[in-house]
Amino acid sequence: MILFPFYVEILRNWNCNNRYITQKKFSHLCLMELIGYILALLVGVSLGLIGSGGSILTVPILVYLMAVDTVAATAYSLFIVGATALIGGVHSYLLGKVDLKTAIIFGIPSIISVYLTRYFLVPLIPDEVFSIGSFVVTKSILLMGLFAIVMIAASFSMIRSRKEIVEEDAIKYNYPMILLEGAVVGVLTGLVGAGGGFLIIPALVVFAKIPMKKAVGTSLLIIAAKSLIGFTGDLSRHAEIDWQLLLFFTFASVIGIFIGILLSKKIPGSSLKKAFGYFVLVMGVFILFSQLKGH
Repeated sequence: MILFPFYVEILRNWNCNNRYITQKKFSHLCLMELIGYILALLVGVSLGLIGSGGSILTVPILVYLMAVDTVAATAYSLFIVGATALIGGVHSYLLGKVDLKTAIIFGIPSIISVYLTRYFLVPLIPDEVFSIGSFVVTKSILLMGLFAIVMIAASFSMIRSRKEIVEEDAIKYNYPMILLEGAVVGVLTGLVGAGGGFLIIPALVVFAKIPMKKAVGTSLLIIAAKSLIGFTGDLSRHAEIDWQLLLFFTFASVIGIFIGILLSKKIPGSSLKKAFGYFVLVMGVFILFSQLKGH
């Protein structure tokens, strides 16, 4: 099995503080990191099954299990989700489940806004944003709190049932709304590292009138483009990127997306999406309360 040697290699070489340890020393933090890499599979599985939810899992895993700084975690999430979505998007394109014109129309404003947000807006946020009495809202608390709100919003989008739109001969585009939503999703992606699939897919279905399956494939390409380009906005600002952690996590996630694609042929997507939505809701509420309590 391809997964076994992969995780054995992590166990043998991975270090908790600077990622390398002896085989006899296996601390609690190392165990949490290993769990994080196992959960990285779920990031890809989520993208492969429902076309969204990858970043909703990635950031909490990086912050709470891998002990990655919040701002760095949002940057890492862009690379991980972007690379994984790219693999899935190419696979969907080869199967004819991608509308390139829609991807370009939606993607251009999204890519521009995510890059500008990562390069200009995020660095402008002060370490201490504001305070209410003795409670100080730091940059980390603000970003994770915003991320929790995004998770809760995403959960309702997943739980709510949507009518399937059948294939039409001619796709009618609502250009203003597609462009506006693309820009909004880009800013959201830039701030919290969320791919925004839970916003992109409904937008493609409602405003571009394309079928759900094609909307999922198209959204993967959009997520890949804007996330990877957004990540480049962080390269000049994050001198010490942990590429080993990043590549291991991404590799596990890529394996997961192929598992998700295989499972999507056997598991009803609507039922799975609703169950995942409830899970995301619980996690979002937990993160929000943990941040309000001062973490």
